[in-house]
Amino acid sequence: MKNLFFIVLICFFVACGGSKKAIQNTTPGEHTTAEEKINSPKIIVPVEEKAPDTAIEKVEPEEEEEEVEEAAQQQKETTTIKEDPKVNIVKAFNHQPWNDLLQKHVSANGIVNYIGFKQDHLALKSYLAALRKNIPTKSWSKSDTLAYWMNVYNAFTIKLILDNYPLKSIKDIKNPWDLRFFKLGNKWYTLNDVEHRILRKMGDPRIHFGINCASISCPRLLNKAFTAQNVDRELEKLTIDFINDTKQNTITSNSVQLSKIFTWFAKDFKTEGSLIHFLNKYSKITINTNAKKSFKKYNWSLNE
Repeated sequence: MKNLFFIVLICFFVACGGSKKAIQNTTPGEHTTAEEKINSPKIIVPVEEKAPDTAIEKVEPEEEEEEVEEAAQQQKETTTIKEDPKVNIVKAFNHQPWNDLLQKHVSANGIVNYIGFKQDHLALKSYLAALRKNIPTKSWSKSDTLAYWMNVYNAFTIKLILDNYPLKSIKDIKNPWDLRFFKLGNKWYTLNDVEHRILRKMGDPRIHFGINCASISCPRLLNKAFTAQNVDRELEKLTIDFINDTKQNTITSNSVQLSKIFTWFAKDFKTEGSLIHFLNKYSKITINTNAKKSFKKYNWSLNE
């Protein structure tokens, strides 16, 4: 009996010793209680983030974001391509703001109210900014492109006059047509760039009766904006009006006294024949092919 008691006692001590050893060999935290888990601070192990599948656009400074947002809004307002249901021509740019200014400050015979333009300088500035941000692309129709550059020439000529106003003549400005004073897209331009390197190369001599040099002897400034829908029609009318205007040209069957435009740009008017041939397409009086030609003095006084 006494031996049985000692055997049980030995077994008890052996069991207690093994259990304690097992607890000591357990991984830390494996046997923590619920209360210990709640009160224990969490250990955050940093995980390396994977690169996104697409590149992240660079975030610009706040001022640039505002400029981009403004440009996007302007793009939406002016360059949304729309199909005119009446005419099968795509409109790539809205020239309505320029049309409104011309209707307001230019008379039917082309006399310009420069003081009125000065008072509306913010509206003009906004339109010029729209032209700067939205230059023609290959997707534009020829009519849209032609209308754009015609309006560019006339609108920036107005700006040039206003920047130097008051004055008696555009020629009071030093080298007015070679001043690189306006930017379209990323490029700076002169009025000569627009006329000689863009418009004339489009091969339509009628452009000379649609662009205005702010002078009395120039073809009148049209008091509406050129658009893809009207540019061909308006250039045709302006050409007819200018050639048959007795203040600009004196035409009889046997002699013609012409504006100097016809000698300055003679090459442009001879693509389909002689100068007389071109004039007869629009003149109300038929001119003989051997008629005598002379050229009138040009009046550079401001067209106001």
